[in-house]
Amino acid sequence: MSTENVELMRMARESLKGKWGLAIGTFVVCMIIVGAIQLIPMGGGLLAIFITGQFTLGLTIFALSISRNQEAKLEQIFLGFNRYGTALGAYLLMALFTFLWTLLLIIPGIIAALSYSLTYFILADDETIGANDAIDKSKKMMDGYKWKLFCLGLRFFLLGLLCILTLGIGFFWLFPYIQVTYAKFYDDVKTNYIESQQV
Repeated sequence: MSTENVELMRMARESLKGKWGLAIGTFVVCMIIVGAIQLIPMGGGLLAIFITGQFTLGLTIFALSISRNQEAKLEQIFLGFNRYGTALGAYLLMALFTFLWTLLLIIPGIIAALSYSLTYFILADDETIGANDAIDKSKKMMDGYKWKLFCLGLRFFLLGLLCILTLGIGFFWLFPYIQVTYAKFYDDVKTNYIESQQV
């Protein structure tokens, strides 16, 4: 049975207790690195394309560690570079597929993005799976859960609006909160998916 979004958010806050400093610091370090690379004159934006997927995978591994109450370390954000080609392939394929669906209409593009949303969690959980297979698995796992994830994203969008009132300071807490909640969402969907395959 699927866990309510409100409960997933509560579980994420519980997992983050005592780890907010580490979580915020890790996300800040990652954003500074990626942001600095993007600011490099003549090609920084292009270079960022070739590292974003790796840092996304690293942050996903970090968020899963916190979500599962395992030891989380800042250096985990660099683990995505151990699977450089897979992480890059996932990033490029997701961007391409989402773009092609968006060419039809905005809504198909949003649906596609929701379908692919578990890709990096799947890669973080299975070191043997390739980018395309992870995307395909995400699509299967998200069958019946896209609206639920959309509603969860809407909750965080509204929290983001509140963060603007704090002159943006609230985003330092919001970003890790979002990622750990999505990790909880992934584990919940994964459990239901495995159970459905056993029936």
